[in-house]
Amino acid sequence: MTSHQADQDNVAAPALESPSLYINRELSLLEFNARVLEQAKDETVPLLERLKFLCISSTNLDEFFEVRVAGVMHKAEMTTSTSDADNISPVDLLRSISRRAHTLVEEQYRTLNEILIPELEKEQIRFLRRAEWDERQRQWLAYYFEEELLPVISPLGLDPAHPFPRILNKSLNFIVSLEGKDAFGRNTGYAIVQAPRALPRLIQLPPEETGGGPSDFVFLSSVIHAHVEDLFPNMRSTGCYQFRVTRNSDLFFDEEEVDDLLRAVEGELPARRYGDTVRLEVARNCPRQMSAYLLDRFVLTADDLYEVDGPVNVNRLMAILDMVDRPDLKYPPFTPRLPAALAPGGDMLEEIRRGDVLLHHPFDAFLPVIEFVRKAGNDPRVLAIKQTLYRTGPDSAVVDALVDAANAGKEVTVVVELLARFDEADNIKLANRLQEAGAHVVYGVVGYKTHAKMTLVVRRESDGLRHYVHLGTGNYHPKTARLYTDYGLFSCEESLGNDVHEMFLQLTSLGRISALERLIDAPFHLHQAIIDKIDREIEHARAGRGGRIIAKMNSLVEPGTIRRLYEASQAGVDIDLIVRGICCLRPGVKGVSDNIRVRSIVGRFLEHTRVFCFGNGGEQEIYLASADWMDRNFFRRVEVAFDMQDARIKTRIADELELYLQDNIQAWLLNSEGRYQRAAPAEGAPPLAAQRRLMEF
Repeated sequence: MTSHQADQDNVAAPALESPSLYINRELSLLEFNARVLEQAKDETVPLLERLKFLCISSTNLDEFFEVRVAGVMHKAEMTTSTSDADNISPVDLLRSISRRAHTLVEEQYRTLNEILIPELEKEQIRFLRRAEWDERQRQWLAYYFEEELLPVISPLGLDPAHPFPRILNKSLNFIVSLEGKDAFGRNTGYAIVQAPRALPRLIQLPPEETGGGPSDFVFLSSVIHAHVEDLFPNMRSTGCYQFRVTRNSDLFFDEEEVDDLLRAVEGELPARRYGDTVRLEVARNCPRQMSAYLLDRFVLTADDLYEVDGPVNVNRLMAILDMVDRPDLKYPPFTPRLPAALAPGGDMLEEIRRGDVLLHHPFDAFLPVIEFVRKAGNDPRVLAIKQTLYRTGPDSAVVDALVDAANAGKEVTVVVELLARFDEADNIKLANRLQEAGAHVVYGVVGYKTHAKMTLVVRRESDGLRHYVHLGTGNYHPKTARLYTDYGLFSCEESLGNDVHEMFLQLTSLGRISALERLIDAPFHLHQAIIDKIDREIEHARAGRGGRIIAKMNSLVEPGTIRRLYEASQAGVDIDLIVRGICCLRPGVKGVSDNIRVRSIVGRFLEHTRVFCFGNGGEQEIYLASADWMDRNFFRRVEVAFDMQDARIKTRIADELELYLQDNIQAWLLNSEGRYQRAAPAEGAPPLAAQRRLMEF
């Protein structure tokens, strides 16, 4: 034992309320984004998929600034204190965010410029800079500018009659410095050019007209740069530089003070485009005085400035995946399993009557979920269908089936969450569509987002009414069901059906539901239930019966739950946490969390399942849930956790959890310093990636 290790052993364990034991949630979220970016560098990932991961990291960072940084900025304006367990003041947190985010942005552009663009060029996928255009390309792009750009672009000179324009959130803009005078003798030096939103940011050059390869691209920004002087006749451009601003995208209204929530949300959506600014991105070669001018216009500081070496909107490169027909540079096609009994031609309800059915998406197809609703709508013995919708997409087969059921005369009730962030507009459209079909549409409970994933089908059978249910950990969204891992359970077990019926009554009516048998609901019981189950594992461990917890989720934030996990570790409970994104718990701290291990899985699919497994002295309990262990899920959302009683299903889930714990390819391990290290196979151990293994089964 080294002297350093001995010193560590002699140090008293910190109190469980010590801020040193809690990782800040915003900084933890940035670390998740860094793990996503690492996928863009992973040479075992197909090249175009690596580009996609880079774009995802850029999109994630946009949302981080729009929501999380905007919230911290608002706090910094209101107070210097903090109520978070990590005890970091908002001002200090903004400085830490700025440092880490700047490093992350630098790495994004380094990955793009030094790794991905050269690799893509080897595959004849080229992004041509202005200096690389030959004469034919130059002529074609000049024609494109004249025909496509010039008629819709509106350059704005800046003077007292033309004040600085309102800049749309995340839009592509240019600041131009000019010399000379216009026809009226004006020149204030600067002008703003806003790129038309209707035009693509990437222009594919037609090889038959330009003589290049089939996958030659030019950025719209390059075309504007090349022809900027055409926008200001008889004046000379001395500089043209991209910039983009990110704005606060939260919606602001008092739910309790509005008469019609749908109309209130609808009215607030346009304001999102022009919220308070939180970030300014400019081209790296933009002169300091011009950057300072923009910072002043947007009331931002130097910490909020990001100078980038490339396009300011990297996420627009995602279009390449659809524009380039190169399946050899993408993940191999994957066809999800479709159990024969749940296929469109089978008797799904008969299969559910035989016993509970578990699906694990995307390894199992999402089609049975759509068919469940569709068949219910066509079944003459079905009386009613009830469903919650949080995110489902603008063109949803699930909504189509609900509309058809309502048109067929079924009693259709849909709880639509209008405040699902960034899906508000889509949800308003589908709510209107459902109402026009005659469905009963409600918007949940004022002040609480409805995040539970539930479907209830009421059917008249020979022995009376029977409830068929589907409960899930993820949204009723066919597209994300191919990209996210989620569990879904079909059942007609009586107590579970009764519980789901009670939950819908509480969401659509008034009053208080009676005690539930199979479901644990938030905001009323879920948090305390999780605490109680952790306490039970502590009792088992202290009694010598061992204690075991495996929990898989997207985020672990709530301080009370983290403290109880620390207490469980101190009592000897063996704890494995599989946390994809934010984790505020610090594992491996001597005397506090020695028995806690935390891992994050980042792979082809976005890990989204929530699974809570408790050893219970040999009588294992497994719950699936719509909720993470966060304050908002426990206390400010309507959520459900549901237990697994079928022994076959419990064994399957436990085996799949074990795969994730054995993953040594796509797993990242969190250490006591708050840093993640990529797992690697031990010497002689075979490589194992949980997602790949589940695809093979």
